[in-house]
Amino acid sequence: MSQNTPHTHHTTLISSENLAERLASAPDGVFIADCRFDLIDTEAGAKAYAAGHLPHAHYLHLDRDLSGAKTGTNGRHPLPDRQHLVDTLAARGLKQGQQVVAYDAHGGMYAARLWWLLRWLGHDSVALLDGGLQAWQAAGHPLTQDVPHATRGDFKAGKPLAVTVDAQAVEHNLNTHERTLLDARAADRYRGENETLDRVGGHIPGALNRFFKDNLTADGRFKSAHTLRDEFGAVMPGVAAERVVLQCGSGVTACHNALAMEIAGLHGAALYPGSWSEWSANPARPVATGAKP
Repeated sequence: MSQNTPHTHHTTLISSENLAERLASAPDGVFIADCRFDLIDTEAGAKAYAAGHLPHAHYLHLDRDLSGAKTGTNGRHPLPDRQHLVDTLAARGLKQGQQVVAYDAHGGMYAARLWWLLRWLGHDSVALLDGGLQAWQAAGHPLTQDVPHATRGDFKAGKPLAVTVDAQAVEHNLNTHERTLLDARAADRYRGENETLDRVGGHIPGALNRFFKDNLTADGRFKSAHTLRDEFGAVMPGVAAERVVLQCGSGVTACHNALAMEIAGLHGAALYPGSWSEWSANPARPVATGAKP
């Protein structure tokens, strides 16, 4: 192992081997976040964390820590207040410039939300543990029930490295077609079938579909940059990344597509945080169903 390996700057993915090396050589140099969650049983992630988690990992709850207050019309997981999120992370011990590693046990579908949020706060030293908890355990690395002691860190927000659009911009785009929407939900929900989470089924008119799980190989790791670039290009031929608006059900798994595009070298896509849950909350907004945009 080279002497500077523990200090490598990771901005998309980190392997279990590399993280284990960092923890062995400089455990204080990395902030680990356990983002496990379940949309139906919202305390399942916290219970799983208590049963066993990566050494030095802090638990972050999707609803309480990584989302803001719901009004009934702003989606199921609205963005948190920026300063409130900064305070939450600093209270857990996050330091300015510190390497963050986020993981879950769900292919990164929740950890990617923290990855995106930290970029939104201007912090680019954040990576997903590739393959998540399963890859860590498969490599023979330990879990612990010890909860790390948190000494408040000096983390502060900087200039956002991620951009958003709101519902009004998406409505405007229905006429201008300046941007291309990409929906990260499963194909059946995109078509308007089997909707169990939101008021109505369907998709935003004009939106294309790229199921976030298609970013992964069979073992739960992300596909190669080359493969991801080819696959996104096939879904959105000729569309520049900076013209893409990413959405899903509630602004969570869309972040998985954001990460996959970043890995692929496709930079500049925006996020519509309210996504389908916000869009469909207003019955005046149009809804498309079926396989076509």
